Amino acid sequence: MSKVALITGITGQDGSFLAEFLLEKGYEVHGVIRRSSSFNTGRIEHLYIEELLKDMHIERKVQLHYGDMTDSTNLIRLIREIRPDEIYNLAAMSHVKVSFEIPEYTADTDGVGTLRLLEAVRFLGYENRTKIYQASTSELYGKVLEVPQSEKTPFYPRSPYGVAKLYGFWITKNYREAYNMFAVNGILFNHESERRGETFVTRKITLAAARINKGTQEKLYLGNLDAKRDWGYAKDYVECMWLMLQHDTPEDFVIATGEMHTVREFTTLAFEEAGVELEWQGEGVNEKGIDKATGKVIVIVDPKYFRPAEVEQLLGDPTKAKTLLGWNPTNTSFEELVKIMVKSDIKLVEREERIRREFD
Repeated sequence: MSKVALITGITGQDGSFLAEFLLEKGYEVHGVIRRSSSFNTGRIEHLYIEELLKDMHIERKVQLHYGDMTDSTNLIRLIREIRPDEIYNLAAMSHVKVSFEIPEYTADTDGVGTLRLLEAVRFLGYENRTKIYQASTSELYGKVLEVPQSEKTPFYPRSPYGVAKLYGFWITKNYREAYNMFAVNGILFNHESERRGETFVTRKITLAAARINKGTQEKLYLGNLDAKRDWGYAKDYVECMWLMLQHDTPEDFVIATGEMHTVREFTTLAFEEAGVELEWQGEGVNEKGIDKATGKVIVIVDPKYFRPAEVEQLLGDPTKAKTLLGWNPTNTSFEELVKIMVKSDIKLVEREERIRREFD
């Protein structure tokens, strides 16, 4: 029999890549989605098309269930019905800046939501049958106390998101030790892809580069250009999530590339891939990115995008994952990642232009 996996947050970037990965491994995959009056399943439509094309007798690959991390009764019912061998808890309010605006909801979903899931497994007596992966985050380190950050680095979160995830990390560790559950934390550093939401800075940059190149956008507004991050490819990172649950013992792992780049570097590479050479002038809030070919200012620093408590740099040490899991953190290089995202967004912008012309 094939293994059964349950993915919360399946409609997100990581959830869609993970679902594909597990299907290739022969898993029966179930996903939890929140009820909405509008469709938000664009990243996984190709995985559940039976309902859309049932007349063609195409088998559904992923079974979707309505649920929410704020509803413990619903979680218990779902886990009891599905009886998963593995649970990947990827559901979260994951936008750091937005977490300052909705801190209570962030805490309820990202922090207490993790507790609800763990308690549902324990309540049902599935401690010895169900393995749990908890999506943790490099935002736990926040105001970093050492560089690079490893599994032993002290935490110092600097946002409601980071603090909520800190609770999720420790309650997972606590349930592992208190109830002998196979429950692990994957401390993922920044991981991006062509499926990243448009409000996240990397996708905002690549989409703007594509649109400015095509003349459908004039300027890109960014916050702290000096912020340094360890950026990897989400498609590579979901493999490490799976490897953690196949490991002999439940342990926490840093998932990172071990390389660090600034927002400025990411922006420069993205525009270069879109055919625009940037020249940077000025400092701080007065710094501007100028198109060398035209002399136009196309990148501007806007203080409204600064965080109330900034995280200046994050750099992960993936040694443990490389050594114990055999995972390759740089299967996709930083430069390749930026190219993948920009090429995808150029195609998206071209598609938008074709549709616009059809209706003009």
